[in-house]
Amino acid sequence: MTGLIDRLRQSLAPTPSDEEKMRLADSATRQGDYDAALALWGPLAQQGHAGAQTRVGLCFAAGLGVDRDPAIAARWFMLAAEAGDAAGQRQLAHACFRGEGIPEDPTRAAELYRRAADQGDAEAMDMLSWMLTEGEILPPDPAQARYLAKAAADLGNAAAMTRLGMIHHNALGVDRDPTLAAQWWQRAADLGNGDAQAMLGAAMLIGAGVACDPFMAFVWLLRGHAAGSPLAYPFLTRAAAALSLEEQGRARRLAATPPGVVS
Repeated sequence: MTGLIDRLRQSLAPTPSDEEKMRLADSATRQGDYDAALALWGPLAQQGHAGAQTRVGLCFAAGLGVDRDPAIAARWFMLAAEAGDAAGQRQLAHACFRGEGIPEDPTRAAELYRRAADQGDAEAMDMLSWMLTEGEILPPDPAQARYLAKAAADLGNAAAMTRLGMIHHNALGVDRDPTLAAQWWQRAADLGNGDAQAMLGAAMLIGAGVACDPFMAFVWLLRGHAAGSPLAYPFLTRAAAALSLEEQGRARRLAATPPGVVS
């Protein structure tokens, strides 16, 4: 009798909407349960839900809940991109740019980044800004590169903030402004961007656009180095030499804490 009642209750329970299933799946990933997420995303992706297709692709790209398979990931990204999903377009662009699961095609990657950027995707804006700054895949366009970097930075993209710092530091289509460069690096450094941390440390070491502060310069350079930025290494020895051993020890302890934490 109890089993019959349970079945009746289940049959009368409202069926979750697609968006509710997406929210449940996203919640499962935050808890590290990719099996549960894929059980929800999989059927939706098969039915043509572009957001679910992108997420299934990401699971195959990273080996989350399934064996890693870049080729299968790329096929899911293609479906999502064709359906107009900005994240799917960006992920397919990444795959084209790196040659992961599909042939390397930087030109197609640029086209896909542009499509995603036109929809307001901050990471795609940042990548397109980088391409327009470097001028190897696309013709250089400093003004458009700066515009896209600013748009992405306004959405919280730390890499774009770092690029804006470089643009103003190196006078790429603008007058050189060390103060504005340091301000952008500070914002990105606080968000954990290693290159921004390194450049902020270098600026503090020589007093370029910001007050000269060898102690905090060493702290930020150490953080940038720990984050894997090659920009930090050339300045570390000079920064350490400006401090006593006791100050170096304090700086190392502070560098090991998240930005904003006083130690």
